[in-house]
Amino acid sequence: MSPTYDVIVVGLGGMGSAAAHHLSARGARVLGLEKFGPVHQQGSSHGGSRITRQSYFEDPAYVPLLLRAYELYEEVERATGREIATLCGGVMVGRPDSRAVAGSLRSAEQWGLAHELLDAGELRRRFPTLNPRDDEVALFEEKAGLVRPESMVAAHLELADRQGADLRFNEPMLRWEPYRDGVRVRTAENTYTAGQLVVCPGAWAPRLLTDLGVPFTVERQVMHWFQPVNGVGSFLPENHPIYIWEDTEGVQVYGFPAIDGPDQGAKVAFFRKGGITTPETIDRTVHDHEVAEMAERMSRCIPDLPGTFLKAATCMYTSTPDEHFVISRHPAHPESVTVACGFSGHGFKFVPVVGEIVADLTLTGTTAHPVGLFDPRRFAATPA
Repeated sequence: MSPTYDVIVVGLGGMGSAAAHHLSARGARVLGLEKFGPVHQQGSSHGGSRITRQSYFEDPAYVPLLLRAYELYEEVERATGREIATLCGGVMVGRPDSRAVAGSLRSAEQWGLAHELLDAGELRRRFPTLNPRDDEVALFEEKAGLVRPESMVAAHLELADRQGADLRFNEPMLRWEPYRDGVRVRTAENTYTAGQLVVCPGAWAPRLLTDLGVPFTVERQVMHWFQPVNGVGSFLPENHPIYIWEDTEGVQVYGFPAIDGPDQGAKVAFFRKGGITTPETIDRTVHDHEVAEMAERMSRCIPDLPGTFLKAATCMYTSTPDEHFVISRHPAHPESVTVACGFSGHGFKFVPVVGEIVADLTLTGTTAHPVGLFDPRRFAATPA
């Protein structure tokens, strides 16, 4: 007879691993299914670092979730002894009316977040590695920094396993269907039943959630690591912040201090400058012209950074049309299915609180967290 669980979690990357942890911590019998091995490099939860920040230019509605995420970073660190977050400070740089600056300021003022506005001269003085134009300014946030994706996924998997979750890797879901008062999930190895299903599919959302009614797009993104001209000393976290830097055309680049030793350099990337792809067809080769474009852009704002190209890696953004998340009970299956997807290139910092929200929705049907922005029904077709 097939084993029966309270909840089956499909996808054990960032969001799925957190969901498995929070569900099993509440006593649920959890089965986790993952297409690849643990802490893999095939999706969106890798690359050594992701920015975290609270003065959120995307929308002030995200700030309460970020405040809770920061609390959960500390809880996970205490529970596992793993390094999750490094709050080295961060700057959002651009013209005063840029989205990066104006949007961050809006969130900071609305929620009373500590911040400073720096003109170009003060930014250069405070952070000599940075070379803004005279007409650029920056919002500095001391509580900004970075989270380590591989460490966070590993920590949540460790906690879920410790709490009794049955985690099965290299066993993708083939299909699922309603079954009695719950769901039935088929893999190549077995058929499983459960009262609830959680789907955290990452870049596989367009294929696994076709009935959700959300027009997802998957974008190929490239992360680059460069060795600074004079070594990493000036780029260590105590000297160099995380940054998001927006040009006059609205194109953003982002980057990090050197966090992995003197030979690993500093990581930089364009934000939302990738081509449309699928998980099956993504080009994992990083081409010379992409490296050259990244180096040329960085030479304008951080002249010492693009000294020597070290390496690059690809990942995927799975985006919704409005670039807001999807976290909800499935509109077509509200009694038994919860979905968390479409994190649109800015979701990883929310991983632990998304796990908490998913556990709430799955076990009680509701959550106290503000998630109205993330209802997939916002994309429902409007009658003519």
